[in-house]
Amino acid sequence: MNLTDIHCPGDLNSLRENELEALAAALRERIIQTVAENGGHLSSNLGAVELTMALLRAFHPPEDQILFDVGHQCYAYKLLTGREADFHTLRQTGGLSGFPNRDESECDLFTTGHASNAISLAVGLQRARALAGQPGHTVAVLGDGALTGGMCYEALNDAGSSNTPVIVILNDNGMSISGNVGAMSRYLTTMRLSKGWLGAKKAVSRALRRAPLGGEVLYRFFERSKDHIRNIFVNDTFFSSLGFRYLGPIDGHNVSAMERVFRRAALLNEPVLIHVVTQKGHGYTPAENSPDVFHGVSPFYVESGVVKEQQAPEFGKTAAQALIEAEQTRGDICVITAAMKDGTGFSAFDRACPGRLFDVGIAEEHAVSLAAGLARGGQRAVCAIYDTFLQRAYDQMLMDVCLQRLPVIFLLDRAGLSGPDGASHHGIFGLSYLLTMPGMRIACPVNEGQLRRMLADALSADAPTAICYPRKIPQHPLLAAADISGGYAALTEGEDAVLLCAGAIAEEGVRAAAILQAAGKSVQVAAVTQLRPLDPGLWQAVQGRPWMTLEENIRSGGFGEMLTAAAVREGVQPPLACYALPDSFPAHGERGALLKAAGLDAEGLADDILRRLKGEHT
Repeated sequence: MNLTDIHCPGDLNSLRENELEALAAALRERIIQTVAENGGHLSSNLGAVELTMALLRAFHPPEDQILFDVGHQCYAYKLLTGREADFHTLRQTGGLSGFPNRDESECDLFTTGHASNAISLAVGLQRARALAGQPGHTVAVLGDGALTGGMCYEALNDAGSSNTPVIVILNDNGMSISGNVGAMSRYLTTMRLSKGWLGAKKAVSRALRRAPLGGEVLYRFFERSKDHIRNIFVNDTFFSSLGFRYLGPIDGHNVSAMERVFRRAALLNEPVLIHVVTQKGHGYTPAENSPDVFHGVSPFYVESGVVKEQQAPEFGKTAAQALIEAEQTRGDICVITAAMKDGTGFSAFDRACPGRLFDVGIAEEHAVSLAAGLARGGQRAVCAIYDTFLQRAYDQMLMDVCLQRLPVIFLLDRAGLSGPDGASHHGIFGLSYLLTMPGMRIACPVNEGQLRRMLADALSADAPTAICYPRKIPQHPLLAAADISGGYAALTEGEDAVLLCAGAIAEEGVRAAAILQAAGKSVQVAAVTQLRPLDPGLWQAVQGRPWMTLEENIRSGGFGEMLTAAAVREGVQPPLACYALPDSFPAHGERGALLKAAGLDAEGLADDILRRLKGEHT
């Protein structure tokens, strides 16, 4: 079976069982080969292959509306909905997104990347159908990690109480990125491991079919009655109490079994939750053995599973090690993360300081308010969450932390352009939303030593602190050697102009200065690492020379606009230019290409600065 034989989802309906098995193998091979070349989310996508096939045999997008939550389980869906020819461009600049993307296909209803919102979207879509008198089904496919987020329960409660006929397929593999946590995870484990029901169902079905007299009649009666019989073995009280008919658990690698249940659910005019059990990484031994490692993986060798390139040093791991050392002497540090213990580098802290790390699942709002409670109770609370995900907890940061003047430390990992993960994952709004928060101290390190000093300072502060950093520590010698004890420091010398850079983007500024030097212009590049409070010496440093700002953040409300307003208040000449990302959602692609497209790479900066200094800019 070749993937090129599948031109649209409807082609799956003509396949026999042996052809379905061959198609599943072909899908896995294509996904593995592509991710090995481009990087991407492997384990979750391998586990969802048969699920996707059954989904597209039972439902028919775009007439039936299908949503994925979270979006990193959609690769097989892309391959089977008309994007096979372009799949080799996955996560590449100008290529297919690694997440559902409404600009790629009418089969993708939303451009998504965060979690726990699909049921809400599905309820809205299904109600819109009803209001317009349109037929069809709305299906939300959830990874079980999404159920650690509170929005799911708000939507389940609404849909169940109003009897909105949405179909929720719960893809249960026991993991989100790290292992799942919380009471719901334990509940699903109980349901998943109800082997008495799974075994009894198979045994009774076989026995009734073989019965010499009336076996087929008894079998059909059993099939109609097995929901009631199931409750003897699998006693679902949670989903049914919310108004959902629970079906499952079902083998998530058995296409025929899932298809039967999906078609049955489509006939029910009521809210349905179908519990499907899959294996993360299914079909590729390295991913089966280490599903967390292969959740989001860089390019690797297929034969061994070994990553091709040596990973650069990461700010997150440095922060974790610094806090381990601090905790060993202080005894009051607590770290809170939202299903990202591994991604933020804090697995080491969890091992070294048992009982001091709290992984709350995909529940950023709860994470921040939990940190506020810990801080109010006398602990030193540290929230380690990606920049793009922390924005989900804006209200809690503002009301539960800043209003209360609590010394919570926020570590915003992946600040700046995230590269191949794209629009939903770029950490380019952090400075803008942090700068709206009264009392929030904001810092942006450029090297490992400075991050350590910032953490030590934050641990002794009596106000909230946000420390924003990209994943990788810059390796440019001037940044690595910078000894920044105040809020800013010059990295290069120059008389013609000053370029003030917010944190690690100073690496592009330094490279631009070298290009300008060759063109006969000397520009002083300074790394501003304490954005609030500003170092008062900053204004003296720019006195008498044209100055500019550079940041890896959107323009609105960011570093440049903040300094412009501050200059007006201080009676200082305004900047000659504010270099920032446009107020838009950048696509996915290699970070260097994205910087170049925005004119923020070294060459683009040098060209624009040179024209401005010559008075040629219009």
